[in-house]
Amino acid sequence: MTGPARVESPRSARLAALAIGALIAIVLGFAAMRVMIDWPNILAGTTPDDDFAMRYVEHPWLAYLHIAPGVVYLIGAPLQLSRRFRTRHYQFHRRFGRVLLVCALVTGVFALLFGVPHAWGGAPEAAATVLFGSWFLLSLVLAYRAIRRGAVAQHRRWMIRAFAVGVGIGTIRIWVGIFVGIEQMLSGGASPSTPSPTTFGVAFWLAFTMHVAIGEWWLRRTPVLTG
Repeated sequence: MTGPARVESPRSARLAALAIGALIAIVLGFAAMRVMIDWPNILAGTTPDDDFAMRYVEHPWLAYLHIAPGVVYLIGAPLQLSRRFRTRHYQFHRRFGRVLLVCALVTGVFALLFGVPHAWGGAPEAAATVLFGSWFLLSLVLAYRAIRRGAVAQHRRWMIRAFAVGVGIGTIRIWVGIFVGIEQMLSGGASPSTPSPTTFGVAFWLAFTMHVAIGEWWLRRTPVLTG
């Protein structure tokens, strides 16, 4: 039997906010990079030299119906999860929450439609996309069902689970950077800066597994709030 959950200290909350902010900044940076690389080719009808970028140029609707709403969701979700903001701006919280839920569902569905058939990391990445993408969508659906029946605390906890997976995109980029750096160091700089399919697939599993575990750890350490 586990003991009662305890409230996180203000210091822990600040560290979590800083970590989340850094991960969102990484996602925004890579989203901007994708736009700068992809859209000149998309608009001109040309093919990029980078095989990694080719997927985005050849399938722009699938790719950007995943990326664009995902960026909106990741920017807005921290506000929705802030207890202070929610209590001060409750009506906005409710209306904005509907917008973010739609964005999250769209980005999750298109993560599967784009990420599975066009996985750079092959079968490992595709499998991770199916597993964690499904968990993300399931968490959103259960969060919606909970708020419809007035279970505010359960709604919040399922939304935290969904957000933990969503913000894991930033951690994937960190792992990819680490792996690319190691490969270049071992090869004396001869290794390409584009991640190899193997390391990309491993990065997906490491990042999403970490985020699901951290999300559950956080929920076990925090009380079941009712507001």
